[in-house]
Amino acid sequence: MASDITDYLRQTVAIGGSDLHLSPWAPACARVHGSLVPFDEEALDPATVRNLIIDTLTETQRATLEEDWELDYALQVEGVGRFRGNVHMARGHTEAAFRFITQEIPELENLGHHSVIADFCNLRSGLVLVTGMTGSGKSTTLASMVRRIAETRSGVIITLEDPVEFVHQHRSCLIKQREVGTDTRSFPLALRQALRQDPDVIVVSELRDLETIRIALTAAETGHLVLATLHTSDAPQTVDRIIDVFPPDQQPQIIAQLASALEGVACQRLIPRADGQGRVLGTEILRPNHAIRNCIRERKFEQLVGLMEVGYKEGNRTIDQSIAYLFENHIITREEALFNCRDRKIFEEQPKEIKKPKSIWT
Repeated sequence: MASDITDYLRQTVAIGGSDLHLSPWAPACARVHGSLVPFDEEALDPATVRNLIIDTLTETQRATLEEDWELDYALQVEGVGRFRGNVHMARGHTEAAFRFITQEIPELENLGHHSVIADFCNLRSGLVLVTGMTGSGKSTTLASMVRRIAETRSGVIITLEDPVEFVHQHRSCLIKQREVGTDTRSFPLALRQALRQDPDVIVVSELRDLETIRIALTAAETGHLVLATLHTSDAPQTVDRIIDVFPPDQQPQIIAQLASALEGVACQRLIPRADGQGRVLGTEILRPNHAIRNCIRERKFEQLVGLMEVGYKEGNRTIDQSIAYLFENHIITREEALFNCRDRKIFEEQPKEIKKPKSIWT
């Protein structure tokens, strides 16, 4: 059993783990390539878990935890790296999960993204969403996009985060990283004020509520590039979720704004590799053309998948096209293809040739 939380965090990084989990009546565990790996056979008691966690908090953070029973924060460990921590209660006891944040922000190409993601970084205005479930690499993609913009343009980038994860260098842009709870009280307040701070690019770590989404859409409409994340599993669901947050009487206006301002959705998931050597990125990309914008205006979201399939020349691709490429090249197994795909018929029997536009894979 480790005597200090830094020992557990160091071990997590050493074995290639992405997360450390501390829970009472269970051993400390790391998530490695999607699977949990316990460090010890001995279970931690509630007092030990609480002490390990509390030792990482400031007095202000402890007070917030006592009041809200929840806490998001960033933790810098000397000689180890930076972590995003979430402390919470379960059955009356304190628990926590710590996500490791690599100090080096990776290049977009090294993440396995299609070149259209780099094209999003060249936009001067509009809304670009990076979506996926928890642990799918949204924050890493967003940070890589900010790095690309900072390297290739001159301007002001304002990030609104809870908490600040990747720490950016200014490069050829001025980057202002603001943390909710430390530098500002809320996403809506920070986003509203950001419009008065001469930004070229606004980055929102997560679109959590109606007011944040409303202001983000307005910012995207008025000449700013807005990059944000959302917890959705595919592109049609992303469009539907944004609209559905609003009351019915406000939805027509939001639909019109979204159809005009949306410039891209990249929905990603990490899929275990067939060789057992980690995970590979699968993505669904929505890049609105005239037909897709009309589809959004008319709220015919069931047609979006078909329009993405035929709109590959504009950079669109469906998750099934992405998975088909990974499967045909023996990067993932049939089992994983079936688990992650939208249309199981494509993979249930060995296809002679999966119909996919070849040009989108180059």
